[in-house]
Amino acid sequence: MFLRSRFLFVFFAFTFLACKENPPQPEEKVQKTNILFIMADDHAIQAISAYGHPIGQLAPTPNIDRLAKNGALFTHSYVTNSICGPSRAVILTGKHSHINGFRQNGDRFDGNQTTLPKILRREGYQTALIGKWHLDGAPQGFDYSKILVDQGNYYNPDFVENGDTTRIEGYATDIITNDALSWLKNERKDSLPFFIMVHHKAPHRNWMPALRHMNTYDSVQFPLPDTYFPSFKKQRAAEEQLQTIYDDMYEGHDLKMTQGYGSTELAHNPWTTDFERMSPQQRIAWDEAYLSKNNTFHKANLKGKALAEWKGQRYLRDYMATIAAVDEGVGEILDYLEESGLDKNTLVVYTSDQGFYLGENGWFDKRFMYETSFGTPLLMQLPGTIPPKTKIDAMVQNLDFAQTFLDFAEVKNESDAMQGQSFKGLLDGSMNSDEFRDVLYYHYYDYPAFHMVKKHYGVRTKRYKLIHFYDDIDSWEFYDLYKDPRELTNLIDDRTYSSVIDQMHYKLDSIQEVYNVTDKEFDKAPKAAVDKAYKQFKRLRGTP
Repeated sequence: MFLRSRFLFVFFAFTFLACKENPPQPEEKVQKTNILFIMADDHAIQAISAYGHPIGQLAPTPNIDRLAKNGALFTHSYVTNSICGPSRAVILTGKHSHINGFRQNGDRFDGNQTTLPKILRREGYQTALIGKWHLDGAPQGFDYSKILVDQGNYYNPDFVENGDTTRIEGYATDIITNDALSWLKNERKDSLPFFIMVHHKAPHRNWMPALRHMNTYDSVQFPLPDTYFPSFKKQRAAEEQLQTIYDDMYEGHDLKMTQGYGSTELAHNPWTTDFERMSPQQRIAWDEAYLSKNNTFHKANLKGKALAEWKGQRYLRDYMATIAAVDEGVGEILDYLEESGLDKNTLVVYTSDQGFYLGENGWFDKRFMYETSFGTPLLMQLPGTIPPKTKIDAMVQNLDFAQTFLDFAEVKNESDAMQGQSFKGLLDGSMNSDEFRDVLYYHYYDYPAFHMVKKHYGVRTKRYKLIHFYDDIDSWEFYDLYKDPRELTNLIDDRTYSSVIDQMHYKLDSIQEVYNVTDKEFDKAPKAAVDKAYKQFKRLRGTP
């Protein structure tokens, strides 16, 4: 008995000393997923080399492509309303334009409503917004914001920070990238998960490249689409738009053309601020870069079709050169995430506020429900959750971003107002593409406005699309996307599709009911307002 007691004493004493030397460690709290959301403005799918388009192959985007290599590339990502401000409002709220109240540029965003950053901030996330805002009023729900004034300018842009407006010398894309990196390195708290929105101005009109990229693609001959000189049949809205490269671009402001051989004086340039705000040194470098190629143009004395094609090349070269700095900035941010180890727990998203035309139908800009502007690039990475080189074919929308990010943040959204669906399951493999949404709704309101694209709404399924253009016209269009992916043939009167068209009308009526679309959304603009707009755009175009 004595030996046994002595043994137990020694055992417990040893155990006590061991525990004292190595006390049990508290369980390490698992940090919630960080979210880094990078959004360009008007970045076309065709202009990202990971998507395989010939234009993207000639002007690669290796850093944006890293996201596709490390994670997922979406082949059928769409918007609900293809224009800047409304797209941003949808992303923030997870609600269609008629519900969040921001239907068209010029509306005022109700910042008091529930938004994604507000929810994440309430749940312990540190939140930041850097770059383009374009929704009027001060951003809400962010611990830190530094935003461009209105659309912003490429050179020496004005930023609003803490209510103060300051002009910062430099190039907008580089400034936004550097500010984002500065926040990540110096302002971010290690103890908190973060949500940061990095919103570039580029490559929005008027496509001014950084000084280092002004001649990057001068020797590249980009392919112009075979629809560059279109022939529209039963597509009245497409016929009546004002967004044609060779007819509607401003020679000086958009195409950087000059008044004559040897001159650096810009041709037609109704918005002078973009160039006047450049410093003397910036303007000298700019003029030197464009003088030789403009002189070559003047010597050629191009007319007609040759001139139209030249304009297409100038547009594409400037557009792709403007994207080059965006891609570099994405690379710098990805490099920092990897060097700091943050990449392992950060969902990185790259997208655009909508798609964009690069000469298809002869157009630039967006607005239409046609695939080129309705679709938008979307790439995501999150090591350990999203397998490398994942390709997702399911139809998703920017309407879904808020709920998807809340899902990744493990935040239960208590608001019934959000109208999207989380697609996290598509990324982590717990959901099959066929299980996701089978119909999309779109509604564009901005008429009369720039480019005079008619109001329209419609639905898209995996194979078919039905669109109604309305206001001062009443025109229906129907497309079989499997047979006609470029939407060249309106089949609305084709009797062989009558039963399918009936089904699409039923789907349209049903989804409008689900999304609470009321008769108010089909109001027409006063004829006087339409007439006034046409006169205004003629004046801006420099025609009597």
